[in-house]
Amino acid sequence: MRIDLVALVVEEYDPAIAFFTGVLGFELVEDSPSLTNDGRAKRWVVVRPPGAQTGLLLAQADGERQSAAVGQQVAGRVGFFLRVDDFDASYQRMREAGVVFVGEPRREAYGRVVVFEDIAGNRWDLLGE
Repeated sequence: MRIDLVALVVEEYDPAIAFFTGVLGFELVEDSPSLTNDGRAKRWVVVRPPGAQTGLLLAQADGERQSAAVGQQVAGRVGFFLRVDDFDASYQRMREAGVVFVGEPRREAYGRVVVFEDIAGNRWDLLGE
């Protein structure tokens, strides 16, 4: 048993794809036409870190309720955790790409960590040594 996908509500597909692939270095696993439950066109977009099994389903907001959830997937808490092999290189690359960081890197019992925001404003921990 494993978690395959986690849905992340975004405003638009293409800027979200660009952020996750171009800025974070994820792979675009799938970008296929699909339909909503009531038959309207949408896309099935999956990204994931290289070598990872679990991916993110980038789900374009559909309606006011979903639009209100963009950037608030976990009510302002850190809800996503990205572990990297080279913390310093990843942090520097992301800073140069304009990623918004909340505070400075710090050392915790589990390694180095700094909070950043994704394209929608959701908070993530960047983790590494």
